[in-house]
Amino acid sequence: MKKYLILTVALIWATTLTAEAPSSVTQVDLYYFHFSRRCATCLNVEKVTKESVESLFPDQVKQGEITFQSINLDEDEGEAIGKKNNIEGQTLIVICGEKRVDLTDKGFLYANGNPEKLKAEIKKAVEEVRK
Repeated sequence: MKKYLILTVALIWATTLTAEAPSSVTQVDLYYFHFSRRCATCLNVEKVTKESVESLFPDQVKQGEITFQSINLDEDEGEAIGKKNNIEGQTLIVICGEKRVDLTDKGFLYANGNPEKLKAEIKKAVEEVRK
């Protein structure tokens, strides 16, 4: 009986050691949805967002954990992605699973005059959806 108890404990311990820990890495996607006709501010929202993501999260971008995509809603593929995400117009959004942070207003407010503020808002939004 004692042998079985020791064997059971040993098996449980070995299983615990070899079991993979659940992954804490969660995919974060930043999307900038736009149309074909774009103004200077629209172009800057995209530029500042892309640069911010790449400078704030270089390792996660390299590993594919954080992505940035600029999506044209006038194109068929862009329209389909927009519909999937309930997007109908120009939108800057951070998505992680079911969590979403809409940064559209902040993007258009800060992209031209205060890009560092937009960068800070992007960082905050990514951290928020990863919680």
